[in-house]
Amino acid sequence: MSSKNQNLSSNKIVNTSGIDYFRLGVVVAEWNQHITGKLFNGCLQTLLDNGVKKEHIVKIDVPGSFELISGAKILIDKNIFDAIICIGCVIRGDTPHFDYVCQGVTQGIAYLNADQAISIIYGLLTVDNEQQALDRCGGIHGNKGDEAAFTALKMINLKKNI
Repeated sequence: MSSKNQNLSSNKIVNTSGIDYFRLGVVVAEWNQHITGKLFNGCLQTLLDNGVKKEHIVKIDVPGSFELISGAKILIDKNIFDAIICIGCVIRGDTPHFDYVCQGVTQGIAYLNADQAISIIYGLLTVDNEQQALDRCGGIHGNKGDEAAFTALKMINLKKNI
């Protein structure tokens, strides 16, 4: 399903109580940092705009998107976070490496979600070219980092209200 006409970046506030006590971990891939840095900045700003305290947001960097899984697991094991957001970008190249990385990260994050008591948010761009990534990190398709932050806040709120 295309997200061409879907853009959560226009939302600004998530209605929830106790948000200033939420603790979030954000794992960011260093590979394609010119993209992932913008995704993280969008994510961070959305969390702050929604009342999450800056000192309650922990960012760790990992070398590439495949390492998002182990980075998330490191944060999970700290047992202090309400949700963990994984941010990365994989751009298709001329080899099947793209397929392996995308599939591995997707399965790894899905496994962590099924296995853990907190939500692990999938903020991985999987694009055919750099322009598609730029369009999704603050360009014409908004900032998918914003969307990852909104998803995390909504999932925390869901868990706290059930």
